[in-house]
Amino acid sequence: MQEKFIQVDGNKIRYLESGDSKNTLVLVHGLGASAERWNLVIPTFAKHYRVIVPDLIGYGYSDKPILDYSPEMFVNFLGKFLDALQIKCPIIIGSSLGGQISAEYTSANPKNVEKLVLVSPAGAMKQSTPALDAYIMAALYPNEQSAKNAFDLMEASGNTVDEKIVKGFIERMQLPNSKLAFMSTILGMKNSEIISPKLHTIQCPTLVIWGVNDPVVPVEFADGFVSFIRDCKFHKMEKCGHTPYVQDPETFLSIVLNFLLK
Repeated sequence: MQEKFIQVDGNKIRYLESGDSKNTLVLVHGLGASAERWNLVIPTFAKHYRVIVPDLIGYGYSDKPILDYSPEMFVNFLGKFLDALQIKCPIIIGSSLGGQISAEYTSANPKNVEKLVLVSPAGAMKQSTPALDAYIMAALYPNEQSAKNAFDLMEASGNTVDEKIVKGFIERMQLPNSKLAFMSTILGMKNSEIISPKLHTIQCPTLVIWGVNDPVVPVEFADGFVSFIRDCKFHKMEKCGHTPYVQDPETFLSIVLNFLLK
């Protein structure tokens, strides 16, 4: 797996790349995360695809300019990032905020995506949840206690969260402008319209995956996606919270590859 950088609108964007297939798979992380969030599934995906995993602008080790971090800005960024790498018609998998971005990008560019996988996507829920509130608090005050509390809540299974995840989050949130980008994103999501009415334009086969115990974006919000996307399959993952690809990567990979390789 290689770490690379590319310029997008004058900003240095970091991404990971693995695999040498002609078919490209793009993984889009969620709020406050980075490319590393996908580490447990990248090696298996790379056996079948060229895997591209960006740090979204404002996150990870990509530049964090002072911008309005709205969903529209992220959709525009994703398109420019793909253009900069000359990626045409990829498969896209997006989680949480990354799921909302991926769905909105596909809705606006229906012929530019081969297949779409949405993992507990944001965009259909307007109110907050206790787990999301704890995560926001951890972003504003990134210390071990606040971060561990937030990730334990998001895990929702009672299992111990990997210390590397907690420490990585704290490290990234202490970088210059990280808190600004995070809070601007939260405000942008709150001020945006519900995504559901836009989804009818998605033409590609789509899979929606949700952790049954997700406390951040509860599974009942899945209907805001599944009912509006024409060619959509839905799979609930048992004993999983907000990030099933971290909590049960083997089952996640089995479900996704069964969908993608058909």
